[in-house]
Amino acid sequence: MNHVTLNDDDLARCDVVIVGAGVAGLSAANILTSAGATVMVLEARDRVGGRALSTPAGEQRLDLGATWFWPNEPTVQTSRTELGLEAFPQRTAGDALLETPNEGAQRLDGNPIDSPAYRLSDGMQSLPERLADRLSCGTLRLEDPVRALTLTPNGVRVEALHTRLLAQHVIVAVPPALAAEQIRFEPDLPPQLRRIAESTTVWMGSTVKAVAVYATPFWQSEGLSGSAISYSGPFREFHDHSGPDSAPPAIFAFASADAFAGVSLDDAKHSFLAQLERLFGADARGATRVYVQDWSRERYTTPTVIAQQSSTATYGSSQFNEAIGGHIHFASTETATAYAGHVEGAIRAGHSAARRILDQTRSAPR
Repeated sequence: MNHVTLNDDDLARCDVVIVGAGVAGLSAANILTSAGATVMVLEARDRVGGRALSTPAGEQRLDLGATWFWPNEPTVQTSRTELGLEAFPQRTAGDALLETPNEGAQRLDGNPIDSPAYRLSDGMQSLPERLADRLSCGTLRLEDPVRALTLTPNGVRVEALHTRLLAQHVIVAVPPALAAEQIRFEPDLPPQLRRIAESTTVWMGSTVKAVAVYATPFWQSEGLSGSAISYSGPFREFHDHSGPDSAPPAIFAFASADAFAGVSLDDAKHSFLAQLERLFGADARGATRVYVQDWSRERYTTPTVIAQQSSTATYGSSQFNEAIGGHIHFASTETATAYAGHVEGAIRAGHSAARRILDQTRSAPR
């Protein structure tokens, strides 16, 4: 990008710029706009949701990213109720399967993977979509990645692909490791914060998720839950992914992106179907649709360089909850002090950043 010298006086102004229209960013935007703040949300992708991605499958949508929430997560429960989003329990009834290299696929008695999780009826992406719908026209700009954030005596100068703004505060609502790589901070991030950001694992950033859709839920009629654990791979964990009332019937699985490094998504689909057949029998080959989402290949999710010591141990670090220069705030599921790596954590992180800004604004001298 050609760097042009910008004068603060020449820039449009707003109270808060939010980098990223995922769950955290849009949750923050709603808190701030409800309090009367002027907000601009800048999103690099052509859609909202971030790691919440739901693809159409008949009359329903199936999640290719974030999927579950749990009864002990009050913030996501409150948010989905306020937004009028229906939910249904993850299906776990029936026996699970276990696959090992020596024994092959074995049927277990019952399902050890029986945590009482819930899903949104229209897919997890419906939550950030509803949050975005609440914003005023012009508040959200898609396909406008932020390139630079510069602290000035007047606030924060924001340079995006198509937008130049001066904001009193900025919320960086993308994974810290991604922000550290893709955004130029002037002055640079404090050294300790940069080290922590670069070494913080991106939730789902090294995950491949595959979904197979079927005409009928054949595994249910055989008394199977759709759950499986495989030590043979390449996919490790399987679950029933059918929509409400088992429509459409579907199974999904997780794998490490390392298992498919240098492999085409078509080849990954074939591997997925072959493993489904090993586990669930010949009927599993008859999928009507197959989706594969490799989050490690998403340029606006995963940095190109991943620190060797990348870890989840830095999730919720106090470094993420201290405003840089009093004006730049981090907010993503990785920065949450509770429920990090969950949608609950993303909402909490967004709310926390927004409330810190509001508290700071109220206490500022006039």
